[in-house]
Amino acid sequence: MGEVFELAKEFVTMELPQIEDLLDKDIHEARAGAVKIMALQASGRKAPEELRRDLYELYLRRHDRINNWDLVDLGAGSVVGGWLVDKPRDVLYGLARSPNLWERRTAIVATSWFLRTGDTEDTFAIAELLLDDTEDLIHKATGGWLREAGRSDMPRLLEFLDAHAATMPRTALRYAIEHLDKPERDHYMRLKTA
Repeated sequence: MGEVFELAKEFVTMELPQIEDLLDKDIHEARAGAVKIMALQASGRKAPEELRRDLYELYLRRHDRINNWDLVDLGAGSVVGGWLVDKPRDVLYGLARSPNLWERRTAIVATSWFLRTGDTEDTFAIAELLLDDTEDLIHKATGGWLREAGRSDMPRLLEFLDAHAATMPRTALRYAIEHLDKPERDHYMRLKTA
């Protein structure tokens, strides 16, 4: 993948129709390159608003081709979250309720962009929507972003864990408590087994 990412940097000015052509490829690395280019373009300091909007719309329109955890993780934050940072975020709640695993993962991973500014509200709200999910890849993403939200708002993370640790999926709980001290981790794991 390192070579793919280097190529993405080299082709960072690729036009949207060419990016979509790459997304259409069956080869995973081609799609990874496409999503990496999208992420680089969307997160560029001088990225025009129109380009950021077009990338966001392409990502959502072609989500059928963004169909693996690594592809979601490459683009959801900068392309989706980056676009929505100062806009209504209802689309994320729709994605969180989607029957499509990768759309649900996009919903939580996109909030990573908001966490950069200490905005944890949507991370906690979407995590709560995903607590009953049956997919381990959703549990990992949910727990991981809860953990990251705790960096900005530890009291809110502890409040969330107090309310949900006993019933949330074990994988999500383990990821969420990873940065807590041992006595706190032990406390929440005991709630899970009680």
